[in-house]
Amino acid sequence: MRDTVLIVDDVRVNREILSEILEQDYLIMTAEDGKEALDILYENEQRIAVVLLDLVMPNVDGFAVLEVMKQKEYIKKIPVLIITAVNSVQAEKKCFDYEISDFILKPFDNSIVRKRVENVVSLFRYKNELEQTVEEQTDILKKQYKQLQDQAERLRKTNIGIIDVLGAVVEYRDYDSGEHIDRVKEYTRVLAERVAKEFPEYGLTPERIDVITSASALHDVGKIMVPDEILLKPGKLTKEEFDIMKKHSAKGAEILQGVENLWDEEYHRTSYEICKYHHERYDGKGYPEGLAGDDIPISAQIVSVADVYDALVNERVYKAAFSKSEAFRMIVDGECGVFSPKILKCFTKERKTFEKIASGQK
Repeated sequence: MRDTVLIVDDVRVNREILSEILEQDYLIMTAEDGKEALDILYENEQRIAVVLLDLVMPNVDGFAVLEVMKQKEYIKKIPVLIITAVNSVQAEKKCFDYEISDFILKPFDNSIVRKRVENVVSLFRYKNELEQTVEEQTDILKKQYKQLQDQAERLRKTNIGIIDVLGAVVEYRDYDSGEHIDRVKEYTRVLAERVAKEFPEYGLTPERIDVITSASALHDVGKIMVPDEILLKPGKLTKEEFDIMKKHSAKGAEILQGVENLWDEEYHRTSYEICKYHHERYDGKGYPEGLAGDDIPISAQIVSVADVYDALVNERVYKAAFSKSEAFRMIVDGECGVFSPKILKCFTKERKTFEKIASGQK
C-alpha cells in the first residue's frame, strides 16, 4: 500500500500543484486550513507518512498545527515539511524548534519537493522501524540475562549484543549507515594490538583487546541525549551548542550506569571508561574531567585516536572529508587533540593499516 501525504494549504491551486507532483507515488489527502488538518490527523494518525504544511492560513495557522502535533507527540512519528512564502529567519527557527524535518520556500521546484518528500518519508520509516527494533531487542536482552547469567559464553554474546544495539541507536539517529562504528572497531583493534606489542606494561591481553574493541561501539552513546537540531546541524556549532554537545560523554556514562546490572562487569567498566573519557586529552585540557597522562584509561586513549581519524577522513554534515595523509598529519601534529606519545608511535606504525581500513580494504 502506498504512503499517504497530507497537504495543508489554504490556496486551492497550491494544493493541486503539490498533489500533482506527488500523486504518482503517494496517496493524497488535503486540508484547506489548520483545523481541517488536525481533524484528519486525529482520524488518520497511523496512515499519514508526511505532512506538507503551509504557515499562513485563516483560523488555525501552521504554527498552531505544529503546537498540537508537538503536544500529542505526532511529530515524533510523522515528519513535517513546511512549504511557505514566509521568508523569515525567525519563522524558520521557530519551525525547527518544533522539530520539523524541512523548510521549503515558495515558489518551489517540483523535483526538489518530490525528492525531499521521498527522502524524509524513507528516513522516518527507517527511524521508526529501528526504534521498534531497539525496544524489542532491549526487552529480549533483559529476559535473556536472567536466564543466562551462569553461562559464561552465552553471557559474552549477550554483552556484545547490548553494545551493538546501543551503538546502533546513535548511528541511525543521525542517519548514518552504521559504518562509522564498524570502522572505529577495526581501528581500535589494530591500534590496541600494536600497543600490546610495543608496550606490554598496559596488560592488553587478547581477551582485553576483544572487550575494548567491542566496547568502542558505545563511545558516542550519549549523543542519544543531544537534540536533533544540534546533532544534525550542517555547520559549525555555536559555543552554547558545543557546550551541550560536549555533555554527551558524561550523559553516555550515565546511560551505561543505568544498565550496569545487565552485563558483565568488565564489559560495563570498559564501555563506561571509553564513553566518558574518549574526549580527554593527554595534556589535561580535555573533557569532562580534565584527566591527564595515563590517568586516562588506555581503552579511552586508543578509541580516541580511532574516532578522530575516522571523523577526519569521512564527510560529516558539518565538514568535508580530509585526505588520509592530511588526517595523519593533523593527528600527529596535535591539531585534533593531544595524544600519548606511546599511542602516536603505535598509530604511526599502523598508518598503512588505518588507510586500508579507511579505503574499505580488510
